[in-house]
Amino acid sequence: MARKLFGTDGVRGRANSYPMTADLILKLGAAAGKYFRRDGSSEHRVVIGKDTRRSGYMMENALTAGLTSSGMNVLLLGPVPTPAVGFLTRSMRADLGIMISASHNPHHDNGIKFFGPDGFKLSDEAEAEIEGLVAGDLTPAQPQNIGRARRIDDARGRYVEYAKTTFPHRSGLNGLKVVIDCANGAAYRAAPEILWELGAEVIALGVEPNGFNINEGCGSTDPAAAGEAVRAHGADIGLCLDGDADRLIVLDETGTPADGDQLMALFASRWAEEGRLNGRTLVTTVMSNLGLERYLQDQTINLHRTAVGDRYVVEEMRARGFNLGGEQSGHIVMTDFATTGDGLIAGLQILAEMARTEKPASALVNNFEPVPQLLKNVRYDKGQAPLATGSVKSAIAEAEGRLNGSGRLLIRTSGTEPLVRVMAECEDPELLAEVVDSVVAAVKTAV
Repeated sequence: MARKLFGTDGVRGRANSYPMTADLILKLGAAAGKYFRRDGSSEHRVVIGKDTRRSGYMMENALTAGLTSSGMNVLLLGPVPTPAVGFLTRSMRADLGIMISASHNPHHDNGIKFFGPDGFKLSDEAEAEIEGLVAGDLTPAQPQNIGRARRIDDARGRYVEYAKTTFPHRSGLNGLKVVIDCANGAAYRAAPEILWELGAEVIALGVEPNGFNINEGCGSTDPAAAGEAVRAHGADIGLCLDGDADRLIVLDETGTPADGDQLMALFASRWAEEGRLNGRTLVTTVMSNLGLERYLQDQTINLHRTAVGDRYVVEEMRARGFNLGGEQSGHIVMTDFATTGDGLIAGLQILAEMARTEKPASALVNNFEPVPQLLKNVRYDKGQAPLATGSVKSAIAEAEGRLNGSGRLLIRTSGTEPLVRVMAECEDPELLAEVVDSVVAAVKTAV
């Protein structure tokens, strides 16, 4: 069946507007409970984590009501990173994990991400079945089978201790000065704790969440403040997470940012040298830069592209036995360590490489010259289908003709926001701008 609730990363929208309303979220919790409690026993459990948005309280309570009404026992983790939910779902033998977060979106948005008992995000098929249950009649559990709910006080501590075990260098981070920007989000306590306990001198930003300042002028989507802090404090590196800490943007010692493509280039080349890169293959999305592809080709490393969304990267990795993948936006997936993108664990691997090689960050995270790339977004009203109009199709065809094999064009609707994303790559910056602007203009006219 076609999915209406679920996008590329769970269910997402503006808080207190459809589908992020308390009544719909309660039904979603009840549907998920029914899906994962098929044998009718009372031993099923679900873990729920969240980021720091004010609306998280409402959604946590609504989900708890729906899940317990279906007979599920609920374990409330409080504010923890998304990858911590994946880890704790498996570690605590839960049948289901839920993260309440809209990731890098502003505070007025929120979302729900589902994890299966193996700690991996649900498949499209599972999400479609849950969505079908939401649309149908949900029979609640009998009174004697209603589930219980309780808080897990040491959830963050469990994740902190696990994340530290992924850092391989014996000397720890002694002598390194690290700026960590937590985006006033889910990792505002865990990330500085981990870095300090490993020995780093820590300058922490974005660690004063108030329910409304998540991702606001900070974090991976706005690393300017972290760049200033790196320069002001003479730090060795800056690590910028997003609101749920599954993304990472790195700043070198000059405050210059490096995106996920540069980080994946580092990991792929190092792992290939060490014989750790399964299939000598990196999995990434269609958004990754052509410069990354050429860099990997020179090292006889394969690049396998998927649709946009870290869950599709992970699905391909699992299907074909690969252990490294990610997205240009900063999701870095290392299935040797985690079931989903983990910005902090990725940061620890970079810090370990700095400690091992005694090289500055700039020597490690600038591996290739990107092909000029331009991305512009056009917002549209829900219910519109701008890419289906004849004028937009014609503009796309004309733009592709102008590129004529000298670059590539990618136009898609976002799976998390009502946006049309127009991206192109081309060695000629002037032609690049003209091509993108022509398609953007056509889309704007259509909407």
